[in-house]
Amino acid sequence: MELRVVDHPLVAHKLTLLRDRDTDSPTFRRLTEELVTLLAYEATREVRVEPSTVPTPVAAAPGVRLREPRPMVVPILRAGLGMLEGMSRLMPTAEVGFVGMVRNEETLQPVTYAERLPTDLSGRQCYVLDPMLATGGSLATAVRFLVDRGADHITCICLLAAPEGIDRMRELLAELEVPTTLVVAAVDERLNEQGFIVPGLGDAGDRLYGVAD
Repeated sequence: MELRVVDHPLVAHKLTLLRDRDTDSPTFRRLTEELVTLLAYEATREVRVEPSTVPTPVAAAPGVRLREPRPMVVPILRAGLGMLEGMSRLMPTAEVGFVGMVRNEETLQPVTYAERLPTDLSGRQCYVLDPMLATGGSLATAVRFLVDRGADHITCICLLAAPEGIDRMRELLAELEVPTTLVVAAVDERLNEQGFIVPGLGDAGDRLYGVAD
């Protein structure tokens, strides 16, 4: 798995505002969308295109367009939904699927409770959205789920990652023969005893949408 940490002043600036505990939910959502668009610019560097010619007001111009089958964007519910608008702004013609996962706070293991994806993803590039890569279990499970359905190129986009989560992802995905890339705004110090990223930004889902009991 290739790791890309996006080193850009605007990425660092928006991430700093996201971390601030005094940032309210509407502002947090807007900043998340803006930050994801910046990350998506780097994450889509290998998106597949094909030659295309279009008429300009003056003459025909050679260019490119997204190749079929179109890329699949897969937010992991619920926090991943907060990243979808920022990704769709950059790549509006991509198709969207969903995977619902929660982390058991006692075992720290992922539990899948819903999915809405094509049964056959053969030849598809998939972009998985999940704000926080903490223990790595949920994201790795989602990647394997997509590969089992035929996806042949996976890019994961996260706002933050913990070193433990990156190591766990590499361990769990080591046997996959599918190119996998992780794009993040920053790699933080560590996980605490509760499995939260330190210093992190808190629970991304709660900060996006409010506390869910």
